[in-house]
Amino acid sequence: MKNNYYDDAPQSIKDFIYYEQIVKGRSELTVKNYYMDIRLFFRYYKVRCGRASDNIDEFSTISISDITDDDIRSVDLQTAQEFLIYMKNQKDNDRKARYRKAVSLRQFYKFLTNNKHMFDVSPMANLELPSPKPALPKYLTLEQALEMLSNIDSPDKKRDYCIIVFLLNCGMRLSELVGINLKDIRITHGTDGAEVYTLKVLGKGSKERIIYMNGACVDAYLDYLAPAETDPETRAAAGNRDMSAQTDALFLSSRRTRISNRRVQQIVEECLKKSGLDNLGLSVHKLRHTAATLMYQNGVDVRVLKDVLGHENLNTTQIYTHVSSSQMENAMKQNPLSNVKPVKDKK
Repeated sequence: MKNNYYDDAPQSIKDFIYYEQIVKGRSELTVKNYYMDIRLFFRYYKVRCGRASDNIDEFSTISISDITDDDIRSVDLQTAQEFLIYMKNQKDNDRKARYRKAVSLRQFYKFLTNNKHMFDVSPMANLELPSPKPALPKYLTLEQALEMLSNIDSPDKKRDYCIIVFLLNCGMRLSELVGINLKDIRITHGTDGAEVYTLKVLGKGSKERIIYMNGACVDAYLDYLAPAETDPETRAAAGNRDMSAQTDALFLSSRRTRISNRRVQQIVEECLKKSGLDNLGLSVHKLRHTAATLMYQNGVDVRVLKDVLGHENLNTTQIYTHVSSSQMENAMKQNPLSNVKPVKDKK
C-alpha cells in the first residue's frame, strides 16, 4: 500500500497503521480496511461535533487531517456506539460490515492504550461487536473438484494443473501459493526410506508453516518442473526452467517472473468456466474451503485441520464441522421415509 493513500491521517493513526503493517505483519488489504474504518469514524466524529457538513453527499470528502490527539482522547464508548448505529441507518451497513468497523476501532484504541499510553484503559474495551450471522462456506463437491481438474487446458497446462492441485489439496491461501519459492520445497526420507516432500508457506502475520505434500501434489509438481533424474536432495531445485527467469518463484508468469495474484484468479476462473461451474459464485478462496471440507468429511480431526490451514484459533476452523452437520441434516430430509405420518388409531 502506498503511503499517499493515508497521507491525510493524523500521526497517531499513521503510527497505528505502521505498527499493524510492520510489527504485526498484517496484509496490505487488512491495513487498508483498518484505515478506511477509522477514517469513517472520525468523519462521523467531525459531523457530530459540527466541524463538517452533515450533507450525506459530502461525507466521503471529509478530511481527517485536522484530527488531534485531544480529539482522539475525547472519544467515548457512546460515540462509537452511535457511529455503528449511523452506519446501519444511513449507510445500510449489515452486521458483517459493522462488526469489521467495531474491530478496527477496538484495535486502534488498544494500540493507543498499550503502545502509546494515551489511556489507562481503552475506551473501546467494552464496545460490543455486532456478531455477523455465520455463513457456511461455499465449496466444490468431490465430483466437481475432479471435474475441474479434468478441464484444465491452456498453453501452461502443467503449471495451471499444479496450481489447482496445490489449492485443492493443501488448502493454502492465494498469497501463500504465489509466494512459494523453489527452495521452500524440501525432500527428506521417512523411516522406510521413502521420499517425503514438504512445502513451507508464509501465512498471515508472516507465520511459517510446513505442509506435507501428498501424492497428487508431488506428481503435479514433478510433472510441472520436468526434473532430470538427479540426486534426490537436489531434485527439488532441478528442472527444465528457462534460465532467463530472474526469480526463485515456483510458479512463473509468461514473462518468467513470479506469477501474480490476479493471474492465478484468472486461471481458476477459466477452469471453473470450462467445467461448467462458473455459476456457483466460487473463487480461489473457495478452493481453500473445498480442501478443508473434503479433509474434514474424510476423517481429518478438526485440530489437525486447524494446523494444516494455518488458523490461529480453533473457532475459525469449526465452521467446517457445521458444514458436515448441515449435510447430515439434509441427508435425513432426503430419506424417502422422511414425510411418513403416524397412523391414526381406527375407531
